[in-house]
Amino acid sequence: MEIKPDDLSDQRVVALLEEHIDDMYRASPPESVHTLDLSALRSSDVSFWVLWQNETPVGCVALQEHENTWAEIKSMRSSNGHRGKGIGKQLLDYVLLVAKQRNYQYLRLETGCEDFFKPAREIYRRYGFVQRSPFADYADDPNSVFMEKAINPSFGEN
Repeated sequence: MEIKPDDLSDQRVVALLEEHIDDMYRASPPESVHTLDLSALRSSDVSFWVLWQNETPVGCVALQEHENTWAEIKSMRSSNGHRGKGIGKQLLDYVLLVAKQRNYQYLRLETGCEDFFKPAREIYRRYGFVQRSPFADYADDPNSVFMEKAINPSFGEN
């Protein structure tokens, strides 16, 4: 398996993201879905990667830089056919490496509180993410869990 940057032009990757968006709307009320669409994922402040197994995209993840000191994990996804196979761990390992290389102080994320999101919350906790208050443009939402991990905290809080 190999993680590569992606420009979201491959229809196989688009299908993976459509699967992701569909699941988000099935698992959460529409007002609590905060996933980025294709246009937003192509924004200059977003880096996007795909985990490939041979010619099949089996997972993806994005980092949205909010400031030069922190970024938000977006669109982290294991394809429906590859859940429970360590895809999330590989993607999270990769994103943490990129965050360290970019000297981010923190990585933050929003995920759902529903049972569908329990595996994601568990992996984030195992990696040292802790719950926090809403950040950026998020508001309090009973269907959202906000988390953060210090990456290079010696640079000070932002």
